[in-house]
Amino acid sequence: MHRNSQLHTFLLEKAKFLTEEWYESLDKVNSKGVYASTNPDVIATLKKQNFDFHLQLCKIFIEEEEKFFKDFEAWILSIAQDDQHLKTPIHHILKEFFRVRGQYLNFIDEFVNLHQVEKEQQLLYNQMITKAFDNVVYKFVEENQKYAEERLQAQQDMIKELSSPVIALDNNRALLPLVGDIDTSRARFILENTLEQCGEKGINHLFIDLSGVVIIDTLVADQIFNLLKALNLIGVKTTLSGIRPEIAQTTVQLGISFQNVSIKPTLAGALTLPPITTTRR
Repeated sequence: MHRNSQLHTFLLEKAKFLTEEWYESLDKVNSKGVYASTNPDVIATLKKQNFDFHLQLCKIFIEEEEKFFKDFEAWILSIAQDDQHLKTPIHHILKEFFRVRGQYLNFIDEFVNLHQVEKEQQLLYNQMITKAFDNVVYKFVEENQKYAEERLQAQQDMIKELSSPVIALDNNRALLPLVGDIDTSRARFILENTLEQCGEKGINHLFIDLSGVVIIDTLVADQIFNLLKALNLIGVKTTLSGIRPEIAQTTVQLGISFQNVSIKPTLAGALTLPPITTTRR
């Protein structure tokens, strides 16, 4: 244990040098993302992150393994969720983890020669460092992927919301212009979002324009019909416009009837309808 404490102190004293050596030897030409940045603030943050890594990693030789890895999670999460690292290809980040591991193995060699440590003990040190890096890298990749997926999902949700806007007009009327491909997931979102927006905005007449939609499948057509029924239940009258022949054919094949739905060939024609004067149910 005494020898382990010596190694901990030895590496801790090298922490600043490890960071500077690592950054100076960084391939800034072929690297991407955070490693290629010339912004002084980004560089300073990157060096601090690397330095904090060393302060934590050195503890592998003086702490219980379970506590060591638990305490390391805060650093791992901060890097996995760091904007600059999220903009950096994962293979570049892994490359730098492995380069830093090489630094540690070299300094362990130096320590072993300086203190005449037995080869068996050196092997144990190397195994401890390798295991530490393996676990940190695995946890980092796991958290990085998880956070990236959460951000992607949030972006997709925002895109869905922006691509399915309920635009308030006059006299408690609103327009829902649908553009692009509509899959089952988006159709479900449109149904939920439209009902919520109509309720919040006090809409009593919604114009749904489909002129920007080229193709929908039977499941999506069914969802649109469900939307019309749900809007009717909350007292919102609907008018469809811009239905292409392909979409009309799909609804016929599905057996969906728009008998009680107001339909106009164009949005301009739909908007000329007089406002509804009756109160909402």
